[in-house]
Amino acid sequence: MIHKLELKEEYFHGSFNKDYHPILTVQSGDTVQIKTLDIQWGYSNSPEKERMIFSSRETEEKPGHPILGPIAIEGAKPGMVLEIRVNELIPGWYGRNWAGGNPSWQNKKLGLVEAERIQLDWRLNPKTMTGSTSIGDKEFHVGLSPFMGLMGVAPAEDGVHSTPPPRYCGGNIDCKELVRGSSLFLPVSVEGALFSIGDGHALQGDGESSGTAIECPMDLVDITLILHEQPSFTMPRANTPAGWLTFGFNEDLNEAAAVALDEMVQLMQEFYGISKTEATALSSVAVDLRVTQVVNGVKGVHAILPHGVLRG
Repeated sequence: MIHKLELKEEYFHGSFNKDYHPILTVQSGDTVQIKTLDIQWGYSNSPEKERMIFSSRETEEKPGHPILGPIAIEGAKPGMVLEIRVNELIPGWYGRNWAGGNPSWQNKKLGLVEAERIQLDWRLNPKTMTGSTSIGDKEFHVGLSPFMGLMGVAPAEDGVHSTPPPRYCGGNIDCKELVRGSSLFLPVSVEGALFSIGDGHALQGDGESSGTAIECPMDLVDITLILHEQPSFTMPRANTPAGWLTFGFNEDLNEAAAVALDEMVQLMQEFYGISKTEATALSSVAVDLRVTQVVNGVKGVHAILPHGVLRG
């Protein structure tokens, strides 16, 4: 079954809450096709059309990212795993990113807290997957690698939860490896899973150094939602074109790295039937530790086990 959702204000919210009413209930294996808003809750489908501004259907004190959902999966229960298979991602025609002018930790370190906040306006071409922007009389061009910054299920804890920090149940992971052809696996914490998605990125470097990627609307997000009853795990995992990924999130980058590494070592034990010490030894020659992002309240690290790097 393919479910197509048009842009409607009642589909969007800016926080997580296990008590939010689902906008759609699907069966495991169903595909959902949607559009998503830009980071400022706007959308335009062409340069000739003025941006429409949307609002959260919930009554958050301060809505965060505009995310679509939640989508319930029939039969999802705590202890299961939800696979989000990314089939297609087509960005809109425009994007933006910013730097300077706020008291983020990186601006403090770079001496940019008092600097004028700048905005780069990007013109995106989804057919050629290229983008361009101008700074003064200089023009810069990039190839695009779109992904969704935020994919998460509802946390088990009561109340309203803000969108910026990623958690054990996913959320604002901001991992540039989650491109088309990837599968993100999230531990289910509540009945129905209650999956939400948003925060389209046209291109981002590891770290998301200024605080933003090329933030853009998405004209098409095509995903398939699949339930698994396999033994549960406690943190997100992913299978991407780059390899298998595990994640760690913590205010302390060292702690985030430790969690990502420990999760990867456990994954390697499962794959290869070896001890933890043996998996750790192999990880030191085969696994990359990368800084996912440093800007979401908690920092993120992802460990990558490239496909085919270990043969045996």
